[in-house]
Amino acid sequence: MHPPNARPGSIPALVVLLASCAVGPDFARPAAPTTPGYTAEPTPAAMAPSTGGSEQHLELAEEISSEWWRLFRSPELDGVIERALEDSPNLAAARAALAEAQEVVAATRGALFPQLDAVGGVRREHSPIGNGGSATTANLYSVGPTIAYAVDVFGGVRRSVEQQTALAEFQRDELAAAWLTLTGNSVVDSVAIASLRAQLDASEELVEEDRQNLELVQRKYEAGKAARSDVLVAQTQLASDLARLPTLRQQLAVARHALSTLVGQVPAEWSPPDFDLERFELPGELPLSLPSELVRQRPDILAAEAQLHAASAAIGVATAQLFPSLTLSGLLTRESLVAGGAGTAWSAAAQLAAPVFHGGTLLAERRGAIDAYQASLASYQETVLTGFEQVADTLRALAHDADLIDAEKQLLVTASDSLSLQRISYEAGKSDLLLLLAAQRAYQEARLGFAQAEGQRLSDTAQLFVALGGGWWEAGI
Repeated sequence: MHPPNARPGSIPALVVLLASCAVGPDFARPAAPTTPGYTAEPTPAAMAPSTGGSEQHLELAEEISSEWWRLFRSPELDGVIERALEDSPNLAAARAALAEAQEVVAATRGALFPQLDAVGGVRREHSPIGNGGSATTANLYSVGPTIAYAVDVFGGVRRSVEQQTALAEFQRDELAAAWLTLTGNSVVDSVAIASLRAQLDASEELVEEDRQNLELVQRKYEAGKAARSDVLVAQTQLASDLARLPTLRQQLAVARHALSTLVGQVPAEWSPPDFDLERFELPGELPLSLPSELVRQRPDILAAEAQLHAASAAIGVATAQLFPSLTLSGLLTRESLVAGGAGTAWSAAAQLAAPVFHGGTLLAERRGAIDAYQASLASYQETVLTGFEQVADTLRALAHDADLIDAEKQLLVTASDSLSLQRISYEAGKSDLLLLLAAQRAYQEARLGFAQAEGQRLSDTAQLFVALGGGWWEAGI
């Protein structure tokens, strides 16, 4: 199902009804953008490399699964995300923050009801004139209930409840954002591990080829068919390619450690699986939400909307402070000079307090609340723009990824053929070593580029799901 038009877990109908007569503005959700698309250029419905490979289709207004990562068909990835969702400290912190915010709402809502307390006490009194004209000293015992009710005439308390409920919605959206970030980063880091492993494998194979080239040159040098300079060039090439390995290994270690942290484990106790690019399946059908739906799906936009709602309610809270307040109270006690006596006393009171002069404080607070609302509105608009920008960037990236796969694959095939010919030519003494090393260098760059392009296409696909909200509303958050 789609995220409902009414905010999940929004203010109860009773509070909305009560707030209808409260001072201050009634919040209205900002209208959804009417733009028909995300990019100025038409987004291609199908994206596929012309040299062959996986094809991707955009399905407009298609549902987004809350377990979108399963579309990559990787059991290892599924296991990592399941563990992350269970053990992530960041997710646990977001859940606790939401629970705290909900308790604040309950505590604030309590001010809408009469406050009933039980009191009891003992007081020792001395009177200079008692019965018979002599001084008396006695103990006075009292016990009974007291009740106080602040009549929310102008809706200040109701606006406070509305404000705290909106802040609880904000925490709920922050939880959804934490869930989305966790799942998205888990996929991206897993793909990064696979891509780096492919690049490392290619570099290690190249180093092995460098060693073979060095042995070949040394044999030719010993046979008098090669110059000493060729041996030095081959040694330099080997040393240069060996120098690449530590950087790639460090990048791989960082990606592994980052994924360990995401699942709530220290790197020394848990390591991610050895992901392989070939074991990821590129999702072919990509859901694309309508632009008007995006603002109702992305957690960051919903969180900005909740903050805007809270700022709106704060104006009502500040406005209510400008008006009189009415408090009703009552007391019923049983009093006696001895414990267990049966005397009864009661009192009832009404207190009206109206602000007269506060040095401009109350008016300044209201103006400040209005300014805060304007700031929240601008932040909301900026968040919407950022959300649309991210979707647009990802859509263009996916289209360019297909072109990049084409270019890298053609380059890889050409470089492989060139290297084979140069090796045969060099062994036959028909070309010099520099041509062989140049062909080998081009082949290495092509292999690394192709591995990076494959990883980038997988990563950008995951980023599209994240940019569209990732179906969090189906995840029971």
